[in-house]
Amino acid sequence: MKILAEKILSQSAYTTEIDVPLEKVDIADWLFNLPEAEYLRCCPPDHIGSGVTTTDDGRRMVINVEMIGTGLVIQHYVAEEATPSYCRMNSISDVFTSVGRTQVNVVWELIAEAIEGGRTRYTNRVTSHPTDVFMDFLAAHGQTFGQAAVARQEAGGDHNRRETPLFAASIARRAVARAAAK
Repeated sequence: MKILAEKILSQSAYTTEIDVPLEKVDIADWLFNLPEAEYLRCCPPDHIGSGVTTTDDGRRMVINVEMIGTGLVIQHYVAEEATPSYCRMNSISDVFTSVGRTQVNVVWELIAEAIEGGRTRYTNRVTSHPTDVFMDFLAAHGQTFGQAAVARQEAGGDHNRRETPLFAASIARRAVARAAAK
């Protein structure tokens, strides 16, 4: 399978602020220790399930199952970078639609930045690229890339807009709980 990185299927980034200083935030710790019930609370009813595992070669991986628009999406996010203030996760994601299954590439970036007043700005950025498998799927179903991109942008943007403040609040709760436990 080939990722068509020069094409963007959808891209969105939403930002929110939390009342926790950056030095207490640890996005990687949050992401790789996120209980499934907490994941479900971060975008109801879209979030269906999650888990943490590794790739065959030992890289950390997060599996998310969610509805994005009308598609059931299984994300296989492999950590490319995972630090307290930045995680870059890359997935070949399975998308199940009413007319069949296909695959897209999704890059999920979780970003924390210090802002004044001892607060943190959290940004949730999601970029999707088509694969050659996806392009063949579109052709087989008489859909253009432009049509698919419009639909994915609308659905993915709406999903990200709703989950970003809930992810940020969850990250803040984890940071406060960790600080209290020390």
